[in-house]
Amino acid sequence: MAQWEKLIEQILRLDKGLRYENLSKALRTIGYESRQPGGSHVTFRKSGKTPITIPKGTPVNKAYIELVRDAVMLFESEEKE
Repeated sequence: MAQWEKLIEQILRLDKGLRYENLSKALRTIGYESRQPGGSHVTFRKSGKTPITIPKGTPVNKAYIELVRDAVMLFESEEKE
């Protein structure tokens, strides 16, 4: 199984072991760009989508993983159309 598929599987399972780096990679892969105004959080933006802000600390709270999961699921459903 490819790394991307493993990462998506972890995100969909809301794996507690996910780190900021994993979520950042997933968001960048589906077209989000990051902006860090200079704090402990990074905001990811994509045209026409709601911005997603994630803290750089570890472990990442489940609520942030859910935000990324929703963005990935939406991306995959749009790709199938």
